[in-house]
Amino acid sequence: MQDPDADLGTGSSAPDPADRPLERALGNQIRLIRRQQDLSISDLAGAAGISNGMLSKIENGAISASLTTLQAISGVLQVPLSSLFASFEDRQDCSYVAAGQGVLIDRRGTKVGHMYHLLGAVLRGEVVVEPYLITLSEDAVAYAGFRHSGVEFIYMLEGEVHYRHGSTTDHLQVGDSLLFDSSALHGPEHLSGAVARYLSIIVYPRG
Repeated sequence: MQDPDADLGTGSSAPDPADRPLERALGNQIRLIRRQQDLSISDLAGAAGISNGMLSKIENGAISASLTTLQAISGVLQVPLSSLFASFEDRQDCSYVAAGQGVLIDRRGTKVGHMYHLLGAVLRGEVVVEPYLITLSEDAVAYAGFRHSGVEFIYMLEGEVHYRHGSTTDHLQVGDSLLFDSSALHGPEHLSGAVARYLSIIVYPRG
């Protein structure tokens, strides 16, 4: 299902977020954590007691949120308030993840036997890149109903899977790759019953 906040926008005449480095870094961090927890703008805003529009402006760096609002947001996300400011440093983004240390993401609605390890995150720039190591266990449930904005690149590392994208199904084996528009329904349609592992890189515009 497509992210319900994908089309949210405002008619605000606020300054370009690029003129607010702290606000933009803060907003990017909140958006990253929210998406890692598979929460929509409505989910987070409602639980934090603020409007969807305000949260959208905070994530886009368009306004300076009050400390009370940031405390409410960090409480819903169950992270320390200080972690929301962690990305505000005068440096180029670089994300290093040691072998086997990727963050295990438990997405709401994740199908049985699908494990996602987030391998890095870049908090700045106009484009979001999310690299995942996806492992399908022997008892994984086939599911071809994933859908989200952007493009996705898949590279098979182990096993095999019949992967569906729109009306096409490809038999992917070790070394095979697939690049597609991820706004179409997609996902592993048929599994071999053995462990399969592949790299998935999702790219979409920030904001």
